[in-house]
Amino acid sequence: MQDHVVISSAGVAMPSLLYGTAWKKQRTAEWVGLALENGFRGIDTACQPKHYFEPGVGDALYAAFELGLGREQIYLQTKFTPLSGQDPQQLPYDPQAALGEQVSQSFQKSLVNLRTHYLDGWVLHSPLANKQDLMLVWHAMENIVLSGGVRQLGISNCYDPALFKFLYEAATIKPAVLQNRFYADSHYDIELRKFCRAHGVIYQSFWTLTANPGILASVVVKKLAEQYRRTPAQIWFRYLTQIGIVPLTGTTSAQHMQEDLEIFKFELTPAECAGIDALLG
Repeated sequence: MQDHVVISSAGVAMPSLLYGTAWKKQRTAEWVGLALENGFRGIDTACQPKHYFEPGVGDALYAAFELGLGREQIYLQTKFTPLSGQDPQQLPYDPQAALGEQVSQSFQKSLVNLRTHYLDGWVLHSPLANKQDLMLVWHAMENIVLSGGVRQLGISNCYDPALFKFLYEAATIKPAVLQNRFYADSHYDIELRKFCRAHGVIYQSFWTLTANPGILASVVVKKLAEQYRRTPAQIWFRYLTQIGIVPLTGTTSAQHMQEDLEIFKFELTPAECAGIDALLG
């Protein structure tokens, strides 16, 4: 059972490790079901047929609920994906509709796909081309929070600190989540993460293992793995959770799922965390 959680500025409890569902296509239900069976209680998906099969997440959740898991035990997060990130052949909303209506249609589609009547987290998949459209979409998302359909909002793929700060300051309902690719090209979002910490925004990382082979193969991480009798991936994930990051893992291996959740059985010292800090530059 996944019992390590963080609390966002919106007062929403979120597991410290989430199961990501991108690229799983027709096997989504199978692998989400396996993740739930192994103890994951936080699921991330998107209303974006190009890269996600949201109905498969709903099927897995329905099957788990039939076996006694309660909806309130799950942190369920999906995304509104603007047209620029969608496959024109598989649109989940009317592309001719006004932006606010696209947001509303996507939300309703997600509820049907996920077989739920509310979302714990709803993330704007990427910033829009201009600030006016960004705020139109954000206000439409805020309206759904105010109607009781969503517990908290967030944004993904936002690497510009100035843009994130603009959104934060302009929003009535502040972003409680920032989900970004975690890699050296963005300098590991050092400035953004500092802002997040100061404002109670939960920073979620994706591409956390794939983009960091050098860190996983580093002497520092390998020595810690040997010392704690863990894998380099476990050391890396544990470090991230200890500095306040919520990583996504999309593994399809039951063994790796178990290993991922076992990171909470040990704790790195401040000095050991500092040694990994140094790898981030």
